[in-house]
Amino acid sequence: MPARDRLPLLQLVPNLVTILGMCAGLSAIRFTFDERFELAAALIIFAAVMDGFDGMLARKLNAASSFGAELDSFADFVSFGVAPGILVFGYALAGPFAGVGWIFVLIFAVCACLRLARFNISRSTPDGAASRHFVGVPAPAGAMLGLLPVFLGLSGLVDPSHAPVLVALYLAGIGLLMVSRLPTPSLKAVRIARENAIWVLIGMTGFVGLLFLRSWLIFVIADLLYLAVLAWLALRQKRPGRAV
Repeated sequence: MPARDRLPLLQLVPNLVTILGMCAGLSAIRFTFDERFELAAALIIFAAVMDGFDGMLARKLNAASSFGAELDSFADFVSFGVAPGILVFGYALAGPFAGVGWIFVLIFAVCACLRLARFNISRSTPDGAASRHFVGVPAPAGAMLGLLPVFLGLSGLVDPSHAPVLVALYLAGIGLLMVSRLPTPSLKAVRIARENAIWVLIGMTGFVGLLFLRSWLIFVIADLLYLAVLAWLALRQKRPGRAV
């Protein structure tokens, strides 16, 4: 076989990670049907972690490709558009409100799809990769925010099935945030002083430790903090003469 027809195995690693994340999202749907909601939520979180790894590996291994980018978008739609919507539906909306609730699940999933399509277009522009912020809530973050009712229930704080209307409206609202023009922070653009790096590492250690103690409560707090940041950015953007 000619050398030009051979592909280094390392070039496939980012795509394998992407497929692993997509399989986690698909499995979350399956376990939702089995009413194993904790496992389903954990698999979607795992898919979000894999989504961060595949892009990083593609850059480090110089394995970025158009095929990988398209595969990543399809995987993201499954893991962060379809799977969270079905999980929220199965956990909090599959009752008397199921018929109407499903409409809001569809809105969330379609908004995730539109968000990913817009991201693909912006990625092809000359300054798309160099942007210091996202336009709208990214799909993985949208999935984590959309799962807030599930996190609240699993943490024992609130039973979201008692308020299906609020859950449905909230889910649709997160979908609209994904397709909004609100500038949202990108971790790639975050810079810290070198002398503060050690505190970030210590803080992350504490965060991981808390995850083992009260996992779902930590995700609730993380979602609420992120929503607070979004609210602050929205208010700042509306101020005359101010830009985000």
